[in-house]
Amino acid sequence: MVRLRAFRATEDAESSKKFLEGHTRVLSSVGVTKVTSNKDEWMSRDSVFVLVVEDMEGSEVLGGARINVYDGINPLPIEEATGYMDEKVSPYIKEFGKQGTGEICGLWNSRKVAGMGFGSVFLTRAAVSLTTQIGLNSLFALCAPYTVSTAARFGYHIVKDMGNEGTFYYPKLDLLATFMLLANTNTLEGARKLEQDKIADMRADPKLVVTERTKIAPVDIHYDLQLKINNLEEFHIY
Repeated sequence: MVRLRAFRATEDAESSKKFLEGHTRVLSSVGVTKVTSNKDEWMSRDSVFVLVVEDMEGSEVLGGARINVYDGINPLPIEEATGYMDEKVSPYIKEFGKQGTGEICGLWNSRKVAGMGFGSVFLTRAAVSLTTQIGLNSLFALCAPYTVSTAARFGYHIVKDMGNEGTFYYPKLDLLATFMLLANTNTLEGARKLEQDKIADMRADPKLVVTERTKIAPVDIHYDLQLKINNLEEFHIY
């Protein structure tokens, strides 16, 4: 039994710190140290929303993801990672930013929940569900080869105009990353019917409890996805 909770980065400094520490440990364990999304600047930005997988007491963060909103000031992690390799990246993201866009980034999970889908499916599903609360009409993602198919099940497609047919060598020369876009977070065109239905359920009830089947064992997930956004009209996301 775990909780999957969402919050604005600036509203829960302690959980944001646990997220960063956990993400850093996971990256270090596989020899990756230079990832644009793994910095601490996001912790002080109103334009960043965090999802954490935690025990029911909230004492341990077992995984997480972030939604970095395009605010016209701070570049998205995908822009920092690939923009210097392709000059088309920044103008492309800016166009989508006019209608509200962001990026799912920093997905990770600890060994305690490895193989259960939190590092890909469940966190992505929750993040996409949040876009209607935040006011985002599209979402970017920079995907490792093994997560491209997972992104596609939510309606993401490869932006082949970027890089080499949509791919870049990142975060190291021997690793490949794919530039992907979910063009319409409201209709979820191209997403599997299963994902469309589950996301609709989460949007209708951000505090639902679901028993999910995983490769390891069934798990009860208590979702807590109701964001506290009192100043969205003042929140510059374009």
